[in-house]
Amino acid sequence: MTLLAILMGTLAAGIGSVWLAALLSFGVLARYTQHMLSLAAGALLATAFMHLLPEAFESQAGAKELFATLLVGLVFFFLLDKAELWHHGHEHHGGEHHGPEAAAHAQHDHTGHVHAAHSHHGHSHGHGEARTGGWAVLAGDSVHAFGDGILIASAFMADLRLGVVAALAVLVHEVPHHMGDLVVLRQTSNNRRAALIKVSLAGAVTALGGVVGYALVDQLYDYLPFFLIMASSSFIYVALADLIPQLQKRVTARETMAQIAWLAIGIGLVTLISGMAHHH
Repeated sequence: MTLLAILMGTLAAGIGSVWLAALLSFGVLARYTQHMLSLAAGALLATAFMHLLPEAFESQAGAKELFATLLVGLVFFFLLDKAELWHHGHEHHGGEHHGPEAAAHAQHDHTGHVHAAHSHHGHSHGHGEARTGGWAVLAGDSVHAFGDGILIASAFMADLRLGVVAALAVLVHEVPHHMGDLVVLRQTSNNRRAALIKVSLAGAVTALGGVVGYALVDQLYDYLPFFLIMASSSFIYVALADLIPQLQKRVTARETMAQIAWLAIGIGLVTLISGMAHHH
């Protein structure tokens, strides 16, 4: 039963987020990426601080060990990020200045303006670079999705409600991430469907991670609190190092209010879902 829940949760998060991203990035809603980022940051932080961490601390494990794990987790995800295996929204940086296409080109290039300026005219000369970029994106995505799967599985093993909340948090934060990926992949091939299938496959790896996570936690059930802490550190790292920096650009007061509002909605949603789950 739990395994079934894990599979459903991981597939919804892994593939659902890709299709949602496609709808948003190919559709009218592309300009709402910022709101998605705020929403995701709120949802991730609320899931970590209000659910995963309390659940881990309610166990018999010592607070000192758990906090040490949190620290190790944060450093670990930072290193994964450095290795570009946990890459997230690097694609969106500077997006509003020269459109998402150009922002994708300026991906890891801090002098992105020069880069972005000429990548906007015709895709031809950026082709070779973009092609390798596409595979790098998918490799990063797959590692990432696999990790997410393990995290969702451990949340489900602790508590079904917790699993649902974690799966939703992953779903929400993968949407802005996949929107960036679709932009990068569309530069390599102008075929939307191909880009969508590639990203969907990477998303499907989430379910694989879910199964592995289920087996792992099943074997190491006593260590479940530590798995939950790792999940928290991943959520906290992503929210603080990845989503929030993209919202820290100087924007108008009205946009700042919108960001705060969406952040609050993200936190509110998680609280609401867990509240609903408690009543049943």
